Amino acid sequence: MSVTATALRELHRIHQQLADLRERLDRGPKQIKARQINVAQAEERLAKSQTEVKTARVHSDQKQLQLKTAESKILDLKAKLNACSTNREYQALRDQIAADEMACSVLSDEILESMEQIDILRAGVPEVEGQLTKAKDELARGAQAIKDQEQSLLTDVQRLEGDLKTAEAALPADFRDGYNRIVKAKGQDAMAPVENDTCGGCFQQLTANIMNELIMARAVFCKNCGRLLYLPEDRVRG
Repeated sequence: MSVTATALRELHRIHQQLADLRERLDRGPKQIKARQINVAQAEERLAKSQTEVKTARVHSDQKQLQLKTAESKILDLKAKLNACSTNREYQALRDQIAADEMACSVLSDEILESMEQIDILRAGVPEVEGQLTKAKDELARGAQAIKDQEQSLLTDVQRLEGDLKTAEAALPADFRDGYNRIVKAKGQDAMAPVENDTCGGCFQQLTANIMNELIMARAVFCKNCGRLLYLPEDRVRG
């Protein structure tokens, strides 16, 4: 069973290039998915910001309604002062008015604080809207770039698959079973060049007998990692 180093080098090159192209094709949908997640997260942040503004406004409106109700109550109590028949009743109303006015003062402060909080929350919304717009733009640009690149990558894959089929058809018949098994098991890592008399895949030192078999263009598998070995171009022609 023999096979030239040139044939193995070419096969290894094709397998590596095909693996790279397929990885780049697979990477495209993953990149789009990541950008879609960014958009979804930005949408969630915007919805949260808008909800916080709305909730703060509702709470502020509720406090303002409470204040108006309390102020109306105070006016009613003040109107009743003139109708008091006893000093005790008059003083009780005065105490109630004072307590209600104090409560109104606290409510007024809380309303001012809530309005300030609303302004702060509103000011943060445009920033989140900008983040969403940016995420959507990146998704659109990325999707278009991947779409533009995809056809070119598919064309290269088809061309290399044709080259691989041609190269494999030229392999010796008694070698193909072993070749197919290792390619099925290791894919692009099925082969490795010899580097300084070691396996270029696992760096296992090769014996003199193995090196002689390689020089004689025999098929040799690394005894450590199982890769199909071949000599570099500067070691042997053929």
